[in-house]
Amino acid sequence: MFRPPVAVVIGAGDATGGAIAQRFAREGFTLCITRRQADKLQPLVSSIEGAGGKAHPFGCDARSEEQMVALFSDIERDIGPIEVVVFNIGANVRFSITETTERVYRKVWEMAALSGFLTGREAARAMLPRGRGTIIFTGATASLRGGDGFSAFAGAKFALRALAQSMARELGPQGIHVAHPIIDGAIDTAFIRDNFPERYALKDQDGILNPEHIAEQYWQLHCQPRDAWTHELDLRPWMETF
Repeated sequence: MFRPPVAVVIGAGDATGGAIAQRFAREGFTLCITRRQADKLQPLVSSIEGAGGKAHPFGCDARSEEQMVALFSDIERDIGPIEVVVFNIGANVRFSITETTERVYRKVWEMAALSGFLTGREAARAMLPRGRGTIIFTGATASLRGGDGFSAFAGAKFALRALAQSMARELGPQGIHVAHPIIDGAIDTAFIRDNFPERYALKDQDGILNPEHIAEQYWQLHCQPRDAWTHELDLRPWMETF
């Protein structure tokens, strides 16, 4: 019995993660989307289904090994073969080094690094027997360089980037494409609108990233032939300094 391919988005928020889910749904993928609270996914599920797609919401703490193992096992058994996995959990906080508590540092590492490892490992376990698949980890400016006040976030994003590189080298020869897009700039979100109005004002000049445009690049990564796979690419507005 034919079952449509599945795309899993870990961290399907209201902006980038939701746009990625909608983009893959338009291509016929069944979407399995996660947040810690499943009820927050209902608007996205309704949007995907309203456009003719299929979506399954899951409440899942990606920091929990037990929950992540169960999530991937349940999807493979009950919904379909996992072809694409996108890890898109954000953990961006800013504290001076003297105000960064152990609890903050640990939580940021768990959200951005440990959950990424658990996601990547379970994705690989599902994909390796079939010898194909795409795993995408969302990176950030902090993946490349530390910044004032970002010791916790940059440390975790550096770790995620190292994970992606290691997995790409191990899994690429086995047919699995691992990619790490770096989102280097503000994204059109309610958070930016409410907290950084001066940045949000640049929206009409294409000065902040459109989540749908990010999602398109993720789709293109999945479509690449294996003789020309991209591992890392930068996505930033034309006016962003770097």
